[in-house]
Amino acid sequence: MQKNLHFSIFFCTFAIKLGQKCGFCKIFVKNLRQNYGGKYMISANRILFVSQEISPFFEEQTPVRLLNRMLPEICQNNRFEARTFMPKFGEINERRHQLHDVIRLSGMNLAIDDTDHPLLIKVASIQGARMQIYFIDNEDLFHRRRGVKDAFGIEYPDNDVRTIFFCRGVLETVEKLRWAPGLIQCSGWMSALIPIYVKKAFGGTPFFADSKVIITLDDNEYSTPFSSHFAQKLVIDGIMGSDVRTVADMPVGYEELMRLAIDYCEAVIINTPKYNSRLVNYAENRGKPVYNLAGQDADKYMALYSNLLEQQ
Repeated sequence: MQKNLHFSIFFCTFAIKLGQKCGFCKIFVKNLRQNYGGKYMISANRILFVSQEISPFFEEQTPVRLLNRMLPEICQNNRFEARTFMPKFGEINERRHQLHDVIRLSGMNLAIDDTDHPLLIKVASIQGARMQIYFIDNEDLFHRRRGVKDAFGIEYPDNDVRTIFFCRGVLETVEKLRWAPGLIQCSGWMSALIPIYVKKAFGGTPFFADSKVIITLDDNEYSTPFSSHFAQKLVIDGIMGSDVRTVADMPVGYEELMRLAIDYCEAVIINTPKYNSRLVNYAENRGKPVYNLAGQDADKYMALYSNLLEQQ
């Protein structure tokens, strides 16, 4: 029975992703949510953290990196279930932080702009905490390069592809883990495509159907716009041209990217004293709740998470 259930989940997830929303799939997913909610579906206390940068994996420790490190641990201490993902940038020392490959989750090819990019998953435990960090890696996109800028401080011209690969890699891996988050928090502009992918491409699967997504605004912006073909590159099954019209056929700067994230998220958190006020105004005009938690203690975050999860 257990084996058959796993196969059925896989079949319906695959069918829905292809847009083949047959009656059986719809009925099955509905029954699955009702009968197996505790084990396979959205859990009322599961939070997925998708972060661009996390302490202690960088030499410089910024407030945002420290916050991204502390929130998942505090969640676990407050009876939430948390999982955390970040990019495996080249400066992260695998030996020092004891990263190791996760073979069962690696090996998928993600096609972006007619090029296949192998997905590699690594994992590390943070000493002194009961938490693991999953790393999204690729030999060409991440492993060989530092952060989002080269040694001369110039932003990489393919940061758009790296962003697409990171966001899709996270969601594909969470599906493989068969772990359904009730809430997803995105930190850093490299996680900004998570909202549209969850709502449009992965939302039909049983693992993300009811997930709420929140994005955070901080003082880390990029200055070199993504290419004018960015919209075509990010489109996959489930996303139509009309869904990305706000970033189509134009260079995509930080504000354009984050407005796209705001369009498909449930709420916005301000994490730092310095932030882009135009994006806050945009979110408020779109009717999105905005929470200024800059400098606030962890209890404020826990209360917000609980409130959002209770709205399932």
